[in-house]
Amino acid sequence: MAKGAIKIAPNPKDHGIQAPSFTEVMKEKVAAVNTDQNVSSALMKAVDSGQSDDLVGAMVASQKASLSFSTMIQIRNRLVQAFDEVMKMPV
Repeated sequence: MAKGAIKIAPNPKDHGIQAPSFTEVMKEKVAAVNTDQNVSSALMKAVDSGQSDDLVGAMVASQKASLSFSTMIQIRNRLVQAFDEVMKMPV
């Protein structure tokens, strides 16, 4: 190591845990949105077929699924916009 060089050490607060990659996080979030959609659909079918009388729970699940899907679409739009901006940068 050269004189005056700074040694970079792992952060002692992370306890050796490595942060997940962006791809892993996005896969998890898309899977969560899919799960919300499936749960909402199942609850709505149960109410429609008379197997359940929990209309409020079905509506809450539907709104949650709708909100999470809208959020995912907005994140996708922002990522595409950021990618376009990077591609337009002069080299």
